[in-house]
Amino acid sequence: MKMFPHIGLASLLVAGLALSGCSSTRSVARSLSPFGSGQAQEPAGIGVNSFLWRAALETLDFMPLDSVDPYGGVIITDWHSDETAPNERFKATVYILDTRLRADGLKVSVFKQIEDENGNWKAANIDPDTEIQIENSILTRARELKIHTLR
Repeated sequence: MKMFPHIGLASLLVAGLALSGCSSTRSVARSLSPFGSGQAQEPAGIGVNSFLWRAALETLDFMPLDSVDPYGGVIITDWHSDETAPNERFKATVYILDTRLRADGLKVSVFKQIEDENGNWKAANIDPDTEIQIENSILTRARELKIHTLR
């Protein structure tokens, strides 16, 4: 029965606008708006520097991901144990703080736990240089990615 052929389209638009309210909507809402503004629409994308984002994901790809937020620029890994040291595990959080490719636009926090003789995990100190080394690896990879796109 096609008595109201526009109901399907209207439902789709209402659902799209409702869903866009659940996330970062600055560019999404404009692209879903049924009312044209006469201006070129801004494509939806991540809210941080894409080179830092990709480089961080590549650098930490050996660790399982727990949570990622490309709009807020946060990557949180789950605990990871290496086969050579099963009684210790690591977790990392990466904060991408800028839309520009800058050294101060990145912050990495690493957490370590050691399993005691009763099987309980206890927080352990980590060499502060570890976080700096990971930040440097991410920055180096981000620069490589940027250079590759400029060729």
